[in-house]
Amino acid sequence: MSQSRFQLRGTMLVALALLLGFIGFATANQPSAQAATYSVYKTTSMTKTAYHRASSKGAVYNELHTKKLANLSSYPNTTWYATKEVILKHGSTKAVYYKVTNGAKTVTGYIWHSYLTKGKAPFTLSVAKAAVAMDEKTGKVLWSKNANTPRAIASVSKLMTLYLVEQKVANTSATWSSKVTTSYSGLKSMGASSVYGGFKFTKSSYTVRQLYLAALIDSSNNAATALGQWVAGGSTPTYNTKFIKLMNAQAKTWNLGKATFVSASGVEQSALKTYGYSVSGGNANEVSAKDVALIAKHLITDYPAVLTDAAKGSVTVSGQLCYNYNNLLPGRKYYEKALNVDGLKTGYTDLAGYCFVGTGKKSGHDRLITVVLHDANEFTETRSLMDHVYSAGLI
Repeated sequence: MSQSRFQLRGTMLVALALLLGFIGFATANQPSAQAATYSVYKTTSMTKTAYHRASSKGAVYNELHTKKLANLSSYPNTTWYATKEVILKHGSTKAVYYKVTNGAKTVTGYIWHSYLTKGKAPFTLSVAKAAVAMDEKTGKVLWSKNANTPRAIASVSKLMTLYLVEQKVANTSATWSSKVTTSYSGLKSMGASSVYGGFKFTKSSYTVRQLYLAALIDSSNNAATALGQWVAGGSTPTYNTKFIKLMNAQAKTWNLGKATFVSASGVEQSALKTYGYSVSGGNANEVSAKDVALIAKHLITDYPAVLTDAAKGSVTVSGQLCYNYNNLLPGRKYYEKALNVDGLKTGYTDLAGYCFVGTGKKSGHDRLITVVLHDANEFTETRSLMDHVYSAGLI
C-alpha cells in the first residue's frame, strides 16, 4: 500500500517537473516586455519664472527622459528659468516637469518640479576659502569672497615665474631656444620625487620653451625653479635666491598689496629645504585672490600667447607626456562649451589646498578671470562662479 503511494507520488513529481520545464521554455521564448517609456501628456506655456534647486538631488533631462543633461548637484548656485510646464506620463504615472534654462544659457532641459523651489538662487561659494572674479580688460572685481586676504597659493605661483620668463624673452637677447642648465642635483631629485616631481630631468639642459611648457601644463616644480634661476642669470640655488627677489620686486611694481614670494614653484620651504632651495622669509608664497587675478591679468594681457599653450590638454616635451589637470577644458569632466575656458593654472599643496585660476571669453563678453583658493571643489565652484557672473549680467 505504502509502495503504491510512493510510486504515485513519484509519477506526479515527474509530471510536475515536465510541466514546469515546458512553462519555463515557453516563457523564455516569449518576447520580453519593454520597460515603460516617457511620453508628453500635456504642455502648458508659463510666464518665465526663476527657480533654484531645492536640494542636491535630481537632474536635468531631455524631454522624453532618455538622456541626462546635467546633475543638479553640479549647479549649487544656479538660477533656472522655467518657461513651460510639461506633464510626462511614465507607465500609469503622471508627473509635472518644468522646461528650464540656466541663466548662462548653457543648459536647457526638463526637471521634475519637486526638485526646484521658486526664486533666484542665492549665490555663494561654500567651499572656497577665498575667491574673486575679474574683468580681464578693465581689472574690475565683479564678485569676491575674502579677496584681499593673503593665502598660500601653491603652484598658482608659477604664473609669476612664467611672466618673468616671458619678460626676459621679450626684452633681452634670450630666446625660447636658449638653453637652461638643469644639472644641479637638487633639481634632479625634485623631478624624481613621487610627491613633488613629474617632469624628470634626464638631460643636463633643456630649452626655455621646453621648461616653460613643463611648468605651465604639467606644473613641474623643478622646471619652474630652473627657469627662475635662468631668469636671474645662473643655474644654482644662489640664483634662485636672486629670482625670489625679482618676484617680490615685480609684485611691488604692480602694487600687489601684501603679496610675498619665497618659492619659484609654489612648493613650501619646509619641503624645498630637502632639495637645497630654502630662502629667508616665510614658509609659503602668500598672495590674495585679488592679487592672483591681477598677476593672471598681466600675463594674459602682456603675453596672450600663453592661452594657446594653457588650452592644450597635454603635450609631449622631450619624450615625456605633460598632462594638463584643468578639468574645465574641452573633453574634461566639468567642461561647459559656452564658457569657452582656455586656461589657466591649477595648484595644490596640503597647506594651500586646491587652488585654480580659470579664464575664458564667452562670445559677446570681455574675458573673465576667476580665482578660487583652498577649494576642494575648485572646478565645480569655478564653473558656478563663471555662470553667475554671466547670468547676473556682471560682465
